[in-house]
Order: sequence, then C-alpha cells, then structure tokens
Amino acid sequence: MYKVFLAIILLSIPVPTGALAHSGSEQEQQACTRDVQRFCRKLMDQGDFTILACLKENRPKLSPACRGVLVSHGQ
Repeated sequence: MYKVFLAIILLSIPVPTGALAHSGSEQEQQACTRDVQRFCRKLMDQGDFTILACLKENRPKLSPACRGVLVSHGQ
C-alpha cells in the first residue's frame, strides 16, 4: 500500500531530471488512497507511471481531495 501512496505523489511532481526525491504528506496519501483502489486497482502491479496515468484518465471521477493533490503537483 505504501508503494501506491508514494507512486501517486512522486509521479505527480514534474521532475525534469528524472530524480524522484519527494514523498507526499500523510494527507496527500490519504486523499488518493480510495481513488487508486477504486479506479486503478487492476493496474497497481504495472508500475507507478501507469497508476498516475489511470488517475489522470479518471480525473472527473476522482474525489475533490485527490484532484487537488494532482493539481497542486502540476498534473
């Protein structure tokens, strides 16, 4: 489960060098947990970028809190 939280936050940050060194706050992780489980469960073993893409594809269905996390990280 920690991997999913970390993936959401890490991949929602634009990083030009490809170095991923940021981890999301507890609140940011909690904001997207249910959305990842609900919309992206089948993709969780396919990598972090796949999860982020899934969240973006389902943006209209995401909770306002999770959408806010994506927006706050430039996604």
